[in-house]
Amino acid sequence: MILAKIFPFLLWFKGYKPETFKLDLMAGITVALVLIPQSMAYAQLAGLPAYYGLYAAFLPPMVAALFGSSRQLGTGPVAVVSLMSAASLEPLATAGSPEFIAYSVALALVVGIFQFSLGVLRLGMVVNFLSHPVINGFTNAAAIIIASSQFSKFFGVYVDKAPHHYETMMRVARAAMDFTHIPTLMYGIGAVTIMVILKKINPRIPAVLFAVLITTLLSYFTGFKNDATVDVSTIQAPGIERQIHEFNAATALINAHGNERAGLGDAADDLRKAESGSGHGGPSVELINLEAQVATLTVHMDHAKEEAHLLRKELRHMKFEAVKDGENYTFYPKGNIPAGVETDGGSWRLKVKNSALDSSKLTLMGGGAVVGTVPKGLPTLTVPELTAKSFLKLLPTAIIISLLGFMEAIAIAKAMAAKTGQKIDANQELIGQGLANILGSAGSSYAVSGSFSRSAVNLQAGAVSGISSVITSLMVIITLLFFTPLLYHLPQATLAAVIMMAVIGLINIKGFIHSYRAQWYDGVISVLSFMVTLYFAPHLDKGIMVGFVLSMGVFLYKSMRPVVAELSLNEENVLKSSEHYRLKGCRHISVVRFDGALFFANASYLDEQVAKFRTEHPDLRYILLDAKGINDMDASGEEALAMIVDRLRAAKLGFAMAGVKGQVMAVMERTHLLEKIGMENLYPNTKTAVADIITKVHTDTDLPETGCKNCPLTRYIPA
Repeated sequence: MILAKIFPFLLWFKGYKPETFKLDLMAGITVALVLIPQSMAYAQLAGLPAYYGLYAAFLPPMVAALFGSSRQLGTGPVAVVSLMSAASLEPLATAGSPEFIAYSVALALVVGIFQFSLGVLRLGMVVNFLSHPVINGFTNAAAIIIASSQFSKFFGVYVDKAPHHYETMMRVARAAMDFTHIPTLMYGIGAVTIMVILKKINPRIPAVLFAVLITTLLSYFTGFKNDATVDVSTIQAPGIERQIHEFNAATALINAHGNERAGLGDAADDLRKAESGSGHGGPSVELINLEAQVATLTVHMDHAKEEAHLLRKELRHMKFEAVKDGENYTFYPKGNIPAGVETDGGSWRLKVKNSALDSSKLTLMGGGAVVGTVPKGLPTLTVPELTAKSFLKLLPTAIIISLLGFMEAIAIAKAMAAKTGQKIDANQELIGQGLANILGSAGSSYAVSGSFSRSAVNLQAGAVSGISSVITSLMVIITLLFFTPLLYHLPQATLAAVIMMAVIGLINIKGFIHSYRAQWYDGVISVLSFMVTLYFAPHLDKGIMVGFVLSMGVFLYKSMRPVVAELSLNEENVLKSSEHYRLKGCRHISVVRFDGALFFANASYLDEQVAKFRTEHPDLRYILLDAKGINDMDASGEEALAMIVDRLRAAKLGFAMAGVKGQVMAVMERTHLLEKIGMENLYPNTKTAVADIITKVHTDTDLPETGCKNCPLTRYIPA
């Protein structure tokens, strides 16, 4: 039993049969056919080369299955985690650069360490801090952001990312209006059409695989990719050499400022650490100077980046027509062709990335974009480099990704367990997901999580155990070893279509309505989380943080002001809230129910409500505290209760308690509050207490005779 706790996969083989293996084998192969193209698409969403998706798909599915508790959960690259990874790392490095790739792999390691630690410490309940309304708002916004981020690939345009996602979309719209590569658009629309039709015919058909196969074959046979590598002298556009030179100068300036800023930043960090341990009251002059130099370089970098952006925009805006003589090309600006020159009539564009251009090897695109070369073979297994500084830098983002990713994974696992009858252990699942990210990072994987779509495919295909996920990993390994050349001509527009189709299921408008119907403030929190996430994208953590703060604010407010109700008898002879059910209250006896733990945040509120009831009932003689709803009490709560007892006794009013729970009784015994109240004033339940107190109060000769008759605590009297 203990061995099975450490190695949950040992339970798979209990009663395992050859027929079961056949089901797992077919399910594993089916999931792999979906996973391979999906993972490549999600890798690009994460700002990485497409083949890094395959690296994230060969170890994590197997490891998560071996050490998790769900037997059908499909782990690997997912849309939301991919987008979060890219958004968090873009301020640190340029997307696709070696530094960015290193950060992505290191982030996966930090995510894994955090998840694994939570699982080992049995802290799976921390995911409850992210409420459903917040997740619903965030997920809907993320789905829109993810889908719209693929528009540039659909239209075949290239733009720089703006500080906000909506600004980037405006750039894409302007670029698409200026020029749309029609074949690229047709491939994207065609891939979507194939997937929609096949899903309607039969959801079991691997629609993604068919879309990839058909578009890749068409791309290969039609020559969809049509690039030419030429010298700048072949481009007959006045001033283009100057523009390239200026762009290269701006790029070099960015790199120079970046390297200098990095060096000064490290020096400032070291000096700050040394001074913090020396006990000095404030920063030294040297540290202030270093920080000022870093800030100045940041401003210079921002100016250089803006200049590079404008130059890159101009170069991308240029369109040419080509004259081909054998293997040689000559390019003329579109609309400015010399008389008597016959061109191909097509549109060629200069390929401009963030790095400097080599004037002797310029790439001009006459076709669409494809995946290109995928390195053959498995990645080298190595532990990612992770320093204390980079760990602390990545930790805040890793925490959010860990919680979001795990919430998605555990929700999927529980949904499948409801159908299979399997028992899910949230902490064991955290261990499985954590190890998947830790060991995956050793194989150059970026952060992964459980996938709803692939888990559904796995379940539909008849998977019985985690062996199906092991088979999936083996299929990815075989692809990396032998079939990567077949992926070369896969259109980027097809991968964009795969992502867009995958995230459509994340959009859930009914979730907003459901939250609002449950509690109006939950609906407001959900909508605000949605709007903040959309506005601040790609900084998605802002939406999560705003939603979290609002949820915690509501929780604290409700904790500070729990329900304190005065009770009367309703028509069913049950004590209910007199205010809520519009019942008349007794003038002489106030039965008060307190719902919630009595602690420092709300102790004074109980005192305020008791004072209010005394003011409302000038003839009050007795207060009965219905304590069934008090689950716990701290020192502040005990002190507030003791003060209420003292004030009531000083005013010659009676006080009693009913339904006191064991943990509250223990506090009262330790603090001697029980002696002050008196055991004779404690009742096992409210009904017994009311009957006894009515006898005491209503036989008081000082009360008018009318006050003893028709008591609202003995008969139903509407207000």
